Amino acid sequence: MGIKTFRPTTPSLRFKTVVDYSLEITTDKPYKPLLDRKNRIDGRDNYGHLTVWRRGGGNKKHYRVIDFRRDKVGIPGKVETIEYDPNRPAFIPLSS
Repeated sequence: MGIKTFRPTTPSLRFKTVVDYSLEITTDKPYKPLLDRKNRIDGRDNYGHLTVWRRGGGNKKHYRVIDFRRDKVGIPGKVETIEYDPNRPAFIPLSS
């Protein structure tokens, strides 16, 4: 795992370290069959009328479908890619 350090140009950057994403991620684009549309709350009601100000816009987001059932015991698998997921703080391994 690569760790990125910062030059101490400010007091808050003196001991700051973060994970270097470019060394962890093995693909740039997500696996399309496991993408689903993610609806965001854009401040509108069920009629489509604006009810909350200053919400909406932005870029479209996709939800990554993950199989959370751990019932594949004894089945060999191989991790093909590691993808970034903007909806959770962990990376997603795609295995075959």
